[in-house]
Amino acid sequence: MQAVMVSNRFLLGIVAFSVSFGLSLVPNWNFGQAFITGIITVIATYAAALFVDKRRRHHEMLVLVTLRKRIKEQEALKNRIYREIKQIEEHRNLLYAETQKLQNQIAESRNQRDSLHRELGNFAGQKKQLETENNNLKITIQTLEQTSTELSNLCSNLTAEKRRLELHSNVSHAEIAQLQTQLNELRQDKQEIESNLTLLGRLKPQLEEKMYELRLEIQELETVVHQQNQLLANIKTERNNITNSLNELHQQIVDKQSAIEQLNSQILILQGERDLLQSQVWDLLQQTETLDLEHIHTNIPTEDEPELFPFADLIAPSEDTSEDLPEEWTNLLEKLPGHEIEVLKAILQEDNPKATIKQIAEANITMPNLLIDSINDRANDTIGELIIEPGEEIPEVYQEHLNNVRKMIAVYEDLMSRPASSN
Repeated sequence: MQAVMVSNRFLLGIVAFSVSFGLSLVPNWNFGQAFITGIITVIATYAAALFVDKRRRHHEMLVLVTLRKRIKEQEALKNRIYREIKQIEEHRNLLYAETQKLQNQIAESRNQRDSLHRELGNFAGQKKQLETENNNLKITIQTLEQTSTELSNLCSNLTAEKRRLELHSNVSHAEIAQLQTQLNELRQDKQEIESNLTLLGRLKPQLEEKMYELRLEIQELETVVHQQNQLLANIKTERNNITNSLNELHQQIVDKQSAIEQLNSQILILQGERDLLQSQVWDLLQQTETLDLEHIHTNIPTEDEPELFPFADLIAPSEDTSEDLPEEWTNLLEKLPGHEIEVLKAILQEDNPKATIKQIAEANITMPNLLIDSINDRANDTIGELIIEPGEEIPEVYQEHLNNVRKMIAVYEDLMSRPASSN
């Protein structure tokens, strides 16, 4: 079906292109313009065909929806007719049972009536016999006087029996009249049932045709449902495959997490080792600083290092510095090594001194945080306060110590420039 539609569209495009090409080529004989006109006509034709196809599909969907609604209505009508037919059959069975009962009752009443007629006939014969006997008795009154009392009693009994039989016959007549009325009503019901059956017989072929159409539509729907079930089965298999792959990925993630945990534990061990090495480096730096201070105080220069000048000897002859810088800050200047004073200078003079502090720390085989902690420890030992704010991302000097730190750096720069001029 799809191939036929494609071929039809292809033929439609060829016909539209050829007609447009021929009509546009005839007046001007411009092949380029005719070719462009043909292509535009083909595009417009395909657009119109797509639009018409879309409209047709929409109409088919509407028709399908209406057919589904009609199927549901026909199924409801079928169920209702089936229920009504079932009710009519039940009613017919009840009527048939009631007619059987009535026929049995009529047969019993007829038997009773025949027995009554026979008894009446017998009574009539007996009456005739009694009349003859009465005539005979009139002749033979003398002989019958002895039995007259018995005959009178017998006559009274016969009259009572006659009255009883008459009453019974009247009751049977009334019952027969009632049965006749019931029979008339049953005949009317029978006629109505027969008319309903004729109507159902007329409607039966139409209903059978509709049932056949509904069966065909149900078969088509069953095929569609079967295809959808196959699609659902394929989707379920794909979902199972995806769940299996997700489980494998989850297992891989768990393995990677375990590996990451192992790496974290190894990192913690390495961090401990790094802290230990830093502490050892810090001890070594302190030892080297003490050795440098000893060399400075003894004025004995080594072969590899330049001669260092003690700050105490340099500060003593200066009268201005002793007046400007307090004594504890002078002591702090004596204890601070040169690279830590460079750190303070970078903090004061640069907006972001982290790069300079890092370079100084790398040059002295230490870390920036350890340099800042060392400066604060020395300041705490000499002046009893910290001069750099700890824990800040960008290190800063406390506001109350800015002037003294500036003076200390100025003194350091002045002292570092004096030996050069003296030499």
